[in-house]
This record gives sequence, structure tokens and C-alpha cells, in this order.
Amino acid sequence: MSREDLAFLLYEWLDVETLTARRRFAEHSRETFDAVLELSEDMAMSLFAPHNKLSDAHEPRMRPDGTVETIPEIKKALDAFSAAGLIAGSFDEELGGMQLPTVVARASTAWFQAANVSTSGYPFLTIGNANLLAAHGSPAQVDTFVRPMLAGRWFGTMCLSEPQAGSSLADVTTKAVKDDGPEPDRYRLSGTKMWISGGDHELTENIVHLVLAKVPGAPDGVKGISLFIVPKYVPEGGVATDAERGGAARRGERNDVVLVGLNHKMGNRGTTNTLLQFGDGTYAPGGRAGAVGYLVGEANKGLAYMFHMMNEARIGVGFGAVALGYAGYLASLEYARNRTQGRRPGEKDPSAPPVALIEHADVRRMLLAQKAYAEGALALGLYCSKLVDEQHTADDDAERARTTLLLDVLTPIAKSWPSQWCLQANSLAIQVLGGYGYTRDYDVEQYYRDNRLNPIHEGTHGIQGLDLLGRKMIMQGGAGLVLLAQTIAATAERGRAAGGEAAGHAAELSAAVERLAEVTGTLWADGDAQVALANSSIYLEAAGHVVIAWMWLEQLLAAEGKDGAFYEGKRAAARYFYRYELPRTGPQLDLLARRDRTTVDLDPAWL
Repeated sequence: MSREDLAFLLYEWLDVETLTARRRFAEHSRETFDAVLELSEDMAMSLFAPHNKLSDAHEPRMRPDGTVETIPEIKKALDAFSAAGLIAGSFDEELGGMQLPTVVARASTAWFQAANVSTSGYPFLTIGNANLLAAHGSPAQVDTFVRPMLAGRWFGTMCLSEPQAGSSLADVTTKAVKDDGPEPDRYRLSGTKMWISGGDHELTENIVHLVLAKVPGAPDGVKGISLFIVPKYVPEGGVATDAERGGAARRGERNDVVLVGLNHKMGNRGTTNTLLQFGDGTYAPGGRAGAVGYLVGEANKGLAYMFHMMNEARIGVGFGAVALGYAGYLASLEYARNRTQGRRPGEKDPSAPPVALIEHADVRRMLLAQKAYAEGALALGLYCSKLVDEQHTADDDAERARTTLLLDVLTPIAKSWPSQWCLQANSLAIQVLGGYGYTRDYDVEQYYRDNRLNPIHEGTHGIQGLDLLGRKMIMQGGAGLVLLAQTIAATAERGRAAGGEAAGHAAELSAAVERLAEVTGTLWADGDAQVALANSSIYLEAAGHVVIAWMWLEQLLAAEGKDGAFYEGKRAAARYFYRYELPRTGPQLDLLARRDRTTVDLDPAWL
């Protein structure tokens, strides 16, 4: 990451200091924000980065007794992270948090994701789990499960996928049956969950799983899904408030949650990824089979609750992709500045000294592309994070509704665009290093492997395309698309007023937005969802490029009138994006406008 770029985006562009005028953030200032960011950078570089390659080479191992072994550096780093209060950073002071704005907390987390995305995955999931329960859990559930997670004593996960269902949550078969006893929301669960990141380890005293399951008589499909808290160890004394318990929650007997195996991954190897069996009888808490679980909220509303964590996680996945793309960019930039190879075109003297790689135009092209992808995507992630803050602290319902709608539209783009194009940045970083980039002697090959997960988890690229075109752009009669177009139009108007290069970019951006809106209407002209959504991934990519072009015009305007290499770099990256990248959307939108049926009419036998 770049401290200078973060400062520019947070203060010169987004002006996050204005958030301190809101009651929730009134105790903060730029000084407190900077203190958190400096602490995060220092801890990330001193505790997380040093074992990044080590945890990749020595991935978690399942012992014969069913426990998990990880390298000790992971626990040391996470204990320090927890002790610094960073898990609780954005939470209420009443829960021990600092009430940091989400945008500052995300910027803080980005340092850790860039330094070691695997180790940072454990608190990333825990924060999302705790946020969901703080919003939808009962006061007793918050005291029992959220407080220990925010203290770093317990970690959390999300358990959605099943081996036979994958991403199709309508087909989950995990069952939850009411448990006899004094606790009204206590159930017994049985079933199997797959791809559970952080699903088992010995890093904390307990692991709090959020599990999707169905109760008897539930409606078919996603309308019959409920959400349960299923801890690895049942809390001593059950679920109770701190006052009832007389102090902090403590773990009790082992729950019937069994680690079946660890998945061995291409990247992100330091984060355990598990297959878990719930309720197979290996353990019998209370003398009965079945994993003890506690219903969150109302039955059959579990997916709506889970989307609280999923949407947060999707923006977080986008940040992870940005962090890795940015790290690869900076690594290849340093290499290109120091590695000498070849001579400039036109140099005839073979005895002339070789020049640095960065002197070659094609290398500069690859570096500039990486810069445009990483810095553009970082801007989008921070913009969305500030929308979260504005949503949660809005003064009136109209402001809250506007920010919620805009955030809904941008979330699939904030997840998938960085996952695609910051991965491409990592590929370009390898290319800059050439043969060395393809070896494990340098970090860029690991950045690529780690980043390759991001187009897959928390909703694949294809699922995000279906969500954007099939829901977000057309919901409320197309209000989401209208709001996005209006918001971009306001930036374009400022660009036209600025004149010069900004005015030219504003005209191109306006034309692209108008075409996107026109094509959206064409795709849904006859309501044929199969045809409209056949190329939704292409639609997602085109819409994402339009949104990132918007982010670059915003940055260009924030840099207006400012001198120095940093600001010239911003202008060069914006120029690159408008000349090399935004034109990609023309052929894509042409294809979409034709409502092409190639994939719809394809007979699977032809493949």
C-alpha cells in the first residue's frame, strides 16, 4: 500500500474529516485516524508481512487427533492485532469499540491484507460475524458471542455452502430441530458445510460459526432458510447476558462440530479452509447427539440476516483484491527501477550500458496499467465504505435511502471489478519481472495465487453479474440505475466546468453512462430473463469499467491545480484509463445490445 495515496484519497478527495461532525464520530479527528493507520502499517509490516511466505510454504496441517496445526507466527500476529483493539475498531464504545468510521477501518485493514492476506482473513471473518450479530442478535447473544470475538478471545466464521449445493443456497439440506430445555432459541443441527474459511484452528479459545439451516416445515428454497449460532464449544451456562452470567462468557463442553478435512488451495494457504460435519454424534453436548445452535432472529429469515455479513464481506473481498494488486504493483515498480536490461530503441552501440527496465515503454505501459487498476479500485472501495458510514449515521430517511440504494448498486462492482482487474495487475507484475516473476524467489507469484480466490469466494464473478443486472440495476423500477447515472453526471458536470483534460474525460464518461443505461433497457425490453442475463458477466465488466472511469475523474478533479510527481502520476493513470480501458466497453455494449444468443442456443453436446 501507499501511505501517500491513502492520505490523498481519504483527506484530499473523500474529506473523511467531515464525518467527525456526525455524532457517532464526534470524538475522532484526523489525528486519531492517522494514529490508527500508522499503527496498522507498523504492525502489518513488522508482524504480518514477515511470515507471509512462510505460511504459504507451511500451510495448516490436520493432526491425527483432529486438531489443526499452524505456524506459531500466525497466532503471535493475531494476538497483537486483537490486543491493539483493531477487531473492535468500528464497533460501538459500549461493546469496547472505538466507533471508527468504516472508511478508516477499511483503510486500516488494507495494510494487513497487503502484508499477509491469509493471516488477516481470520479477523476479517470475525468482524463480519460480530457485525451481523450486533445488528440481528439478541442482547444475550451479543454478550455471549460478540464481546469475546471483539476481544479476540473467540473468532468467527460463516457457513453457507454444502458439498452438493455449492453456491445454490436454495438447495442446502442442513437441518435444525428444536432442542428441549429452558433456552427458547436452542436447536440441534445436523449436516455438512464446505469451504469454511477459518473453520477450525487452535488460534483462539472458541470458534463461533454462523450456519444456514432449515427447520422442519420450512418453505422450500431460500425462503425457508434460518440462521444459527453454532460454537465449537458450547458456552458455559448457555446464552446469557454478562449481568446474568456474572462476567465474560467462557467456553464449556465440546459441541458436536467435527473437522472432516482441510482443503488444499492454490493460494491463501495460511487460512484454514475446512469441511465441517455438524451433529454426526462424535461429541454429544448435554448427552444428546446434534450440534447445539442458537436461532438468530426469526425462523426462515436467515438469508436476509446473512446478507448483512455477505455484503460487508463482498466489499472486504474487493479490498483484499486491491491490496494484493497494489502490493504486486509496488513490488514490480521497485524491480523495474533497479533491474537493468537491454537498451533503448535506436541505440546502436552494443557496448552502451543497459538501462533500467522502467526506461522501456512497454514496461511503463504494464506499470501504468497496474497503477490504474489498483488505485482506481482502491478509490471505489473507500467510496463505498464512506457510503456505509453515511448510511448508518444519516440525519434523515431520504439520505439513508439514497446511500443505501447507491451502495446496493455498487457492491457487486466493488467486489468483482477489483477481483478481476487487480488479478490482472498481479499477472502484469509477474510479466514485468519476467522469468524471475515466475519463481518463488519473489513475492509476485504468490500475490497472483492468493488473489485468484477473490473472483470465486463470497459470490463468484458470475453471481455478481446476475445480481447487478438481474436485481440491482432494475430494482424499484430502475431507481438504482437512475441514481448511479445521476451521481456520475454530477461528477461529469464538475469535470466540464474544470475544462481541459477533465472536460474531455467528462464527455467520454457521460457518453458511456448513457450507453450503459440504454443497453440495460434493451436487455430487458421483452422481460426474457434467460436472454437478458446470458451475458451478465460482460455487463458487469462494462459497468465496472464505467464506474472506475468515474473514480478516475473524481481523482483527477481532486488533484486539479496541484503540482508534483504524485499528482502527475494521478493524471497519467486517469489518462491511461480513458485511452486504453474505457474504450473496451464499446464492443461489449454492442454485443449486449444485440441480445446475443450464442450461449443460450448452445447445445452442451457441442462443447
